[in-house]
Amino acid sequence: MRVCVTGGAGFIGSQIVDALIERGDEVLIIDDLSTGKREYLNPRARLHEADLATDTRLPQVLKGIDVVFHTAALARIQRSIDDPLSTHAANVTGTLNVLKGAVDAHVKRVVYSSSSSVYGDQPTLPLTEDMAPNPLNIYACQKLMGEIYCRNFVSVFGLETVCLRYFNVYGPRQVMEGAYRLVIGIFMDQSQHGQALTIHGDGNQTRDFTHVNDVVRANLLAAASNKVGKGEPINIGSGQEFSINTLASFFHAPTVHQLPRGNDERFKRAGVAKAKELLGWQPTIALEEGISRLLAQNAPAGGFASAPGA
Repeated sequence: MRVCVTGGAGFIGSQIVDALIERGDEVLIIDDLSTGKREYLNPRARLHEADLATDTRLPQVLKGIDVVFHTAALARIQRSIDDPLSTHAANVTGTLNVLKGAVDAHVKRVVYSSSSSVYGDQPTLPLTEDMAPNPLNIYACQKLMGEIYCRNFVSVFGLETVCLRYFNVYGPRQVMEGAYRLVIGIFMDQSQHGQALTIHGDGNQTRDFTHVNDVVRANLLAAASNKVGKGEPINIGSGQEFSINTLASFFHAPTVHQLPRGNDERFKRAGVAKAKELLGWQPTIALEEGISRLLAQNAPAGGFASAPGA
């Protein structure tokens, strides 16, 4: 199969590329390398270096492609607050440009990387796809707009699309430095440097942490399933919730509490029944195991304590 991965030099996209190459697919990467890393580029894939929000050549570039995995984005809530215009261009205009390019190139299906942030705060858990979105921040709005475009391109243009709502993805190649790291990346960096782990608020807020390997597998299944293609939102999460305090305990390091952050959800846990039904997917890597792997992979020469279950 001939496939394209936008953001193929990034955390999730590069690992989708690796899985596709391993199974024998012909892969095109589209990435402007603004946040992705050249060392993550699979040498067996072709690279089209471009900004998706402004590239007018996408119909030509995507010609002959069967499936597009659209993972490219300027992610993170705080980044979208700091720079709403640039993140809108990347996350919304870029998505629209990919969808239109896919239609013009006669691509069969686009698998869109969405976010659980579209739910916002909901009165009950688990979070399920039939709940009305309630985005609390600009990034969530942008990802939801991408979903709306995906559904409209099905009805207006006949392009098959599916929207995977990721829950707190972590694993190898996750961002470990800079201002826009997620909590596991922050804790990894702080523990490696012998620092106290910083927890915002009381630490009782919960998240559903999903290993990147499970996310990659969900993408491949979404590309192949004959039960999807109408812009369906599908949760990709572990179905388990952990407080930030519990997560911190896996690192065996002191903690310090800071003021809570706004514009963020209090509790998260994915309902994954739809992923099982439509994709035949279920999570396989528990958080304890995933953290143990990360600690082992990133341990400094002197070593440091591993997570439970190591």
